[in-house]
Amino acid sequence: MTDLPTPRGKLTPNRPLSDLTWLRVGGPADWFFQPADREDLADFLRDLDPGVPVFPMGVGSNLIVRDGGLRAVVIRLGRGFNGTEIEGTRVRAGAGALDAQVAKKAAAAGVDLTFLRTIPGAIGGAVRMNAGCYGSYVADHLIEVTAVTRDGKVVTIPKDDLDLQYRQSALPEGWVIVEALFEGAAGDPEALEAKMADQLARRDASQPTKERTAGSTFRNPAGFSSTGKADDIQDLKAWKVIDDAGMRGARLGGAQMSEKHSNFLLNTGDATAADLERLGEDVRKKVFQNSGIELVWEIMRVGDPA
Repeated sequence: MTDLPTPRGKLTPNRPLSDLTWLRVGGPADWFFQPADREDLADFLRDLDPGVPVFPMGVGSNLIVRDGGLRAVVIRLGRGFNGTEIEGTRVRAGAGALDAQVAKKAAAAGVDLTFLRTIPGAIGGAVRMNAGCYGSYVADHLIEVTAVTRDGKVVTIPKDDLDLQYRQSALPEGWVIVEALFEGAAGDPEALEAKMADQLARRDASQPTKERTAGSTFRNPAGFSSTGKADDIQDLKAWKVIDDAGMRGARLGGAQMSEKHSNFLLNTGDATAADLERLGEDVRKKVFQNSGIELVWEIMRVGDPA
């Protein structure tokens, strides 16, 4: 592989990624880079051969890394990128900050970003995927993001330029989000705390939160998240079409579709990335045969097969 620039942060060759993903699967990255700070990241990307692929990785909550690993520089933002600053009803959060922590800090300061409380992962991934639940999305609260481009420039991108849609954005390949600015409604800290406690209780009652999963496996065919309201229509929910196709609890090797919530893919202990992906593809095939609906993966799948 090409000679790489020498950063101030930590650059590790052939770093296994399985311990960094929630599903605990995946081969090594050719290189694994933990930048010291924003300048270190910008300098590294500027000096890196443009032909070398870059993959920004959050906390691995929504990710299958295939068993052969990643032919890329995987960039993971650590301590220098997880701060949260609050001014009035605006919240500036580092891309490495956990969604749940940002929601809690904002609530304590009387700012309602409670929808982030039950979203697994970190802010960078939440923005890239326009994460949402209970009827609220990143797009409803985001003002702008700061990112480092593949050639090392630091840019500020207004929300509208990201073209945020259900579970997607127009962020260019290889750009690394380093910070996001949100606006939340003002609220009473105690009321916001209670609201988050209610959301957590509802999530834990319906989802396999104690298992090894990567959150929702497939996007809802309806094109929006569950609103959590009584009038929520279930017909075009991923779990419903999976159930209708008889795939709740389906197994392949160490992989299983959860009995508790059939849109959750589990590693029951010894699954490979191939087991998980194959089971997901089996589910897609059965759903298509049964209903003509083509499920779209919500979990990102990257890298090479074994």
